Amino acid sequence: MSRNPTDPQGFDHRSFLANLTSRPGVYRMLNGQGEVIYVGKARNLKRRVASYFRRQETHPKVRAMVGQIADIQVTVTHTETEALILENNLIKELRPRYNVLLRDDKSYPYIFLSEDEYPRLALHRGARRRKGRYFGPYPSAGAAKESLNLLQKLFPVRQCEDSFFRNRSRPCLQYQIERCTAPCVGLIDPETYREDVEHAVLFLEGRDNQVIDALAARMEAASEALDFEAAARYRDQIAQLRRVQERQYVSGEGGDLDVVAGASRAGTACVQVFYIRGGRNLGNKTFFPRNTQQSEMGEVLGAFLTQYYLAGGDRLVPTEILVNEAPDESELLEQALSEQAGRRVAIRSAVRGERARWLDMAVRNAEHALTARLAARTDLGGRLEALQEALDLEAVPQRVECFDISHTRGEAAVASCVVFDAEGPVKSDYRRFNIRDIEPGDDYAAMRQALERRFRRLKEGEGVMPDLLLVDGGRGQLAQAEQVLEELQVAGVTVCGVAKGPTRKPGLEQLFLSGREAPIILPADSPALHFIQQVRDEAHRFAISGHRNRRGKSRQTSSLEEIPGLGPKRRRELLRQFGGLQEVARAGVEDLARVSGISRTLAQRIYDAFHPAGN
Repeated sequence: MSRNPTDPQGFDHRSFLANLTSRPGVYRMLNGQGEVIYVGKARNLKRRVASYFRRQETHPKVRAMVGQIADIQVTVTHTETEALILENNLIKELRPRYNVLLRDDKSYPYIFLSEDEYPRLALHRGARRRKGRYFGPYPSAGAAKESLNLLQKLFPVRQCEDSFFRNRSRPCLQYQIERCTAPCVGLIDPETYREDVEHAVLFLEGRDNQVIDALAARMEAASEALDFEAAARYRDQIAQLRRVQERQYVSGEGGDLDVVAGASRAGTACVQVFYIRGGRNLGNKTFFPRNTQQSEMGEVLGAFLTQYYLAGGDRLVPTEILVNEAPDESELLEQALSEQAGRRVAIRSAVRGERARWLDMAVRNAEHALTARLAARTDLGGRLEALQEALDLEAVPQRVECFDISHTRGEAAVASCVVFDAEGPVKSDYRRFNIRDIEPGDDYAAMRQALERRFRRLKEGEGVMPDLLLVDGGRGQLAQAEQVLEELQVAGVTVCGVAKGPTRKPGLEQLFLSGREAPIILPADSPALHFIQQVRDEAHRFAISGHRNRRGKSRQTSSLEEIPGLGPKRRRELLRQFGGLQEVARAGVEDLARVSGISRTLAQRIYDAFHPAGN
């Protein structure tokens, strides 16, 4: 129901309240333009709405809101819990300017275990429709990828796509680096493979000690059977699991819970969520709700918990939620969450011991993230958020890597990899790759070699998986990146080719994304484009400096100096005529003999230096 104002200068709240019901429901406040500026819920609609007009409001935010009311619309519900859920849905749909708003990711990642003869472990987002088990949710794709990489080291369960698995005639690279047992070509029997799957499931459930006991029993059995190679493998697995326990466990007890802590300063609020599953800390995620100016932390946390957990979709509600301050109407929220989860859900703020330490850890992280946000609010954080929107990414990218190739007519080719995160360039993670054994000037092969080396190391446990991979170039370089990621079975990485425009001027770049036919062309003043240009230019600078260093070293110790009868003058003439050492190496005897001062005998000697017998 709604009531239009009778006074053109303002809202006639007396007339409206005279006919308003006292039942539970949701109210929507509208301004003179018909825009919904606030959505609220109430156990007693008449009493709650009247409170905005009966007392002298001291809160500036509420005073400003009431001064804009031109109409109020209400929806009556059966219960207050039903009103809470409807309020949440309307806030997400309408995004009113005076409500605390949560900008959440589109979906959360899980680890999925399929129900095949040889089950597959994979990163999963979105609706859980496929048959199998889902473990999570994880706070980010990076956290899920890290767990998948760890699982591959501990239990070599396949992670490749089904189409890739069904069409193999020989083992792939994952088998060679001991990250898979090659069930695709029958190098492991189903029973042994099933044991690895069972251990992986126990690990994901947080029951590491059961895995260690089982492995210890197998180690003893293998030792008694004098199969010392198998016993050594079990011993190494146990040692790796022990190290993982030391690094990942936050307490000796199990259980699933979320730790939610908020901090606010200078009109900005930060909420930090830590995910504890099976007693293991899966990581944390940072949120910055909007419209939190002059809001108390209890209000911020109440709005956050409502929008975060009552959103439906693929988010699971844990049995316990720890908060650093009791949210508004926590009992009602507990009731709504319990109804949604189908079990008791507790929200606790007064905790002791280990739980108090978890809360302290979450508060410290919230305060640190808030400080960093305020320092870079108008710079990098905004650019990354703009990048998420421009490329339609699932979440704001937390780690971006960019590859570029530099050479001089094919000579001394060097690939660079630069890394940016939410705080800017991560120079300690920069890498260069000296490109070898390719046709000079073949940029596609150079890009492929660099990416293979980078992601092979990553699959072997070195480094951190990026969320977004930029490659300098168009569709060709993008195709090379896609092929490498498919061959190495790297999932969850968005790939973007950055090509210069027709005139090669900044601001006209074309962005090519996997699975998208038409390129994306961003406006020249786009913060997302400015970020991409910054990262691309840094990769270009880093590649050029590496190329110049390599070229300088190669020219100081040229292989031409080792050829008898070829002095400095003739070396200079050769390099001048052919444009570089690699072109000299490619030349035939007749071509070399055409250079002034080079006889056919000397030409043959030069040719033989680059083409030894038998090569």
